[in-house]
Amino acid sequence: MTTESPINSTSQPQTTSGTRVRNFLIAIVAIALSVALILGLKTQTTSVSLADLDKASTPLEMATSNGKPSIVEFYANWCTVCQKMAPDVAQLKQQYGDKVNFVMLNVDNNKWLPEMLKYRVDGIPHFVFLGADGETIAQSIGDQPRTVMASNLEALVTGSSLPYGQTSGEVSQFRAPVAPVNNQDDPRSHGSQVINSGSL
Repeated sequence: MTTESPINSTSQPQTTSGTRVRNFLIAIVAIALSVALILGLKTQTTSVSLADLDKASTPLEMATSNGKPSIVEFYANWCTVCQKMAPDVAQLKQQYGDKVNFVMLNVDNNKWLPEMLKYRVDGIPHFVFLGADGETIAQSIGDQPRTVMASNLEALVTGSSLPYGQTSGEVSQFRAPVAPVNNQDDPRSHGSQVINSGSL
């Protein structure tokens, strides 16, 4: 019996240290799997890019003349709110794309300056809802929950008034270039001035 007690006393610490090592390895594997799962979900939800949405969008000229209502989104690639909403916009396009034109206008492209001024775009994303005749029905600015956007699109399709037509959420600030104003009082103006020669 005296020979068994030293074996038992030495095997007890080995079992404890072996258990510790095994638990440590399990914890490391669990952390690695958690990180991989989080990164996998993150890349899956952001797999839709604004550039992809832009390529698949209906040209504005076609949208205003094809007899379907439209949603026009003013966006920029650097806009974090626009990036955040891209997966929702892609899902809505899948759901409503056969009944509604989805138009993407990049505010960094000066081609859209007249439209930016017309709709007073000063924060993005800026959504403009157009009826089948191309006339403006409503606008919403900033981060919009997908359910709010879906309700607006459903109303747009049925010709009803939009339940969330003038909503506003988190925006990325944007200052649209302002068209020059011809002002004769401006010292930089090189316009001709009429002088009344009778007063000289």
